[in-house]
Amino acid sequence: MPRTAWTTRTAVTVAAAATALIAAPTASQAAPPAVVPYSAVAQTSASGGIAGLKGVDYTTWLRDVQAVVDTARPYLKERIAASPAGEKPAIVLDIDNTSLETDFHHFWTFPTPAIDSVRSLVREASSQGVAVFFVTARPGIIESLTSYNLKAVGYPVTGLYVRDLPDLFHEVSTYKTQKRAEIEARGYTIVANIGNNTSDLVGGHAERSFKLPDYDGKLS
Repeated sequence: MPRTAWTTRTAVTVAAAATALIAAPTASQAAPPAVVPYSAVAQTSASGGIAGLKGVDYTTWLRDVQAVVDTARPYLKERIAASPAGEKPAIVLDIDNTSLETDFHHFWTFPTPAIDSVRSLVREASSQGVAVFFVTARPGIIESLTSYNLKAVGYPVTGLYVRDLPDLFHEVSTYKTQKRAEIEARGYTIVANIGNNTSDLVGGHAERSFKLPDYDGKLS
């Protein structure tokens, strides 16, 4: 499924999440908890998203994601250890169904739970001094909601890139490539780029890319 537009499903999620954000802390208040517990309610709702309606099995998906993480982990460990003095290593991630379990939960689930294996990988890299950037096709109007969600479920966030109005006139792959180039222009070396769609990964500006499953476009 080409990502030339933001999904209707995510638009509905935003409307529901906006109400939840009213009670969320502002920047001047205490930071959200390191990790929001993966509650039984959230786990149950994993069968209630559009992924199930499209025939994507949640358990199988988690297993397939873990297989990619198991490949990325030793690479990142070795690459980080080999970073020369003064280098600013970074990883870039997509959000929906790469960092968060977006399509596996009811639209009113907020914050959307993290993909545990990906979060673990990212936190390990962050603890070793790797910057963590998120580049998403989500529109700028929900930047604060998205940032809060990522932090609330335990992701370190060095930077978040969302699509502003001019970006909507470009292919998602072009937009994401440009943002990775911007990160490099800030002096970072992108050692890994992680996404579940080809549009997340094409265009270069990363030493290595890791593709999570999307099952021929069934996942946004």
